[in-house]
Amino acid sequence: MKRRLLSLIIAVILSVCMLTGCKREEASPKSSAKSTASKTSKTSKVTSANINIFVNNPEYVDAINEYIKEYKKNKPNITVNLKTVQSDYSQLLKMKIKSGDMPDVFTTSAGSEIKEYAKYSYDLTGQPLVKAMTDEVRMNMSYKGKVYGFPIKENVYGLVYNKDLFDKNKIPVPKTLVELEAAAQKLKSKGIQPFSTGYNEFWVFRDVFIHFLDASQPDDVEGLVKSLSSGKAKFETYPLINDNFFKFIDLTVKYGDIKPLETDLSAELADFAMGKAAMIIGQGSWAEADILKINPKIKLGVTGYPVDDKTSNAFIVAGTEQATRIYKDSPALAEVLDLYNWLFTSDYGKKWFSKVAKVMPPINGGDMSKMQIAKEFETSKKENRVGDMYVNYVTDDFHQKFGEIMQGYIAKTFTKEQAVKEIENSFKKTNKEK
Repeated sequence: MKRRLLSLIIAVILSVCMLTGCKREEASPKSSAKSTASKTSKTSKVTSANINIFVNNPEYVDAINEYIKEYKKNKPNITVNLKTVQSDYSQLLKMKIKSGDMPDVFTTSAGSEIKEYAKYSYDLTGQPLVKAMTDEVRMNMSYKGKVYGFPIKENVYGLVYNKDLFDKNKIPVPKTLVELEAAAQKLKSKGIQPFSTGYNEFWVFRDVFIHFLDASQPDDVEGLVKSLSSGKAKFETYPLINDNFFKFIDLTVKYGDIKPLETDLSAELADFAMGKAAMIIGQGSWAEADILKINPKIKLGVTGYPVDDKTSNAFIVAGTEQATRIYKDSPALAEVLDLYNWLFTSDYGKKWFSKVAKVMPPINGGDMSKMQIAKEFETSKKENRVGDMYVNYVTDDFHQKFGEIMQGYIAKTFTKEQAVKEIENSFKKTNKEK
């Protein structure tokens, strides 16, 4: 009877504990702090969260999945839903915003779209990932002194050349337009095609024009773009874009591909990688991996485009044209921040950019040991300024229209004067302040 009564009492006590919770002891302030710290530490490893990533980087889907896989080793309860699209991404993102179906992570262009999407983006200023960024990419992510995005890569824009062909023929790296023409003449005399241009691609012209526009007003590239877009500035005031840019294009056509408007990116890179052409136009760090796939032994050099007779104006341009954002009201905000702070600061992350994604790291201290163009750039920026990413101050529509006009110039549909007028009109039509 006593045993049954005791069992009944124990059962009642256990039931009350299960319903109300039982404390083993009252913790002192110190022990309570230790308990909380311990709990937080454990929670960071087991917290459950669902992260929705919606980006327009289908070419990096495998690389993105790799860092997600690595991250989940310490955060196994995190679920990451990755969706990448390319066509109509901008329209799809706007539909998601309108419907309230916001992803936790999304991408936009950098530059002008940093401002446009700032109201949806978490202010990352002060986060470890921002401190890890290089100065040039941080600038591309900023609006009114605050940072609203982060890049997946940094790009270097410059004149890429075959070091062996230049060294073998004792040709100095050209820094002025006169030196560039002399180099082209000597290469041609040796039976080597000086340039492969890729002028079938509209964006190649954009990536050349960057250098001439930057050097026209290097301390305020954005201001020059705004002046051209408002119609206050004219090309004729800036000889580098009004005259020298066209001289450069003429030079590459004269010493380049037989049918420049039929040479696409693949043909351009193939001719260069196999040693047929000594220089490629409108390319940069993003092309290195594809070149090395064709010819792993090629030695690459990069220099700023010769834009006039001043060697100091032959500077490399660097930065990024795309921003990844974190939705400011994301229900998984803490975990999303943890994920990307980890990617940008961990030992794994420092290697991920170059070894997994095979891109130039947008962070200080990133592994560039096997990236030839990146190492050349690191040396160059110690000796000369780094150009601004003019492409971030104009619209994608302008880039395409600009390329089409320049293709018309090469095809002799437009004279130089007509091409300039068309470009000036396009500046005003497509780049109006919103």
